Amino acid sequence: MHSMKQIIVKDADLSKAAMEGMDAFLQVFIDALREAVGGEPTAESLQELNADQVTLLCWDTLHQEVMDGGFVQLIHNGYGPFIFKNPFAKALNKMWGMRDLSKMLYEVHTLWLEHREALEAECTDEEFMALFEQHPQFDDYDDMFIENEERWTDEIAHYVDRNIEKFAVVE
Repeated sequence: MHSMKQIIVKDADLSKAAMEGMDAFLQVFIDALREAVGGEPTAESLQELNADQVTLLCWDTLHQEVMDGGFVQLIHNGYGPFIFKNPFAKALNKMWGMRDLSKMLYEVHTLWLEHREALEAECTDEEFMALFEQHPQFDDYDDMFIENEERWTDEIAHYVDRNIEKFAVVE
């Protein structure tokens, strides 16, 4: 059994971020978590975090990748296992009450399993760009993510705000 890593955020940083908005508020926690796991989470470093902390890191990765290049990019960049093999979608539904995002992730998980080999293969930039045309089944999910991103970010920020002690110690 690993001991849980203590994640500390500064009260002043939280107050400042809260005035800037939901994204900034969440970023304070995300930055502290990323620092604690040494940037990119590994199987070992994730064991030092609790389920809520891992879920927030999964959201951050999902958010960054999908907003930048959709699910095709997320999968191509090797994040499929992190997003789909962790109990991320289950936690969103059962613990965070985000059923629509969870449902969408289960649907994309099925597509990931079907198309994973082609999407995860090494390729040139041109071949990567062609993946988007070759896998249009992800387009609707990319659109759905972008359409709901603000509301989902808002819901996550409210969850974190109501459960700060699950994410960090505020000093």
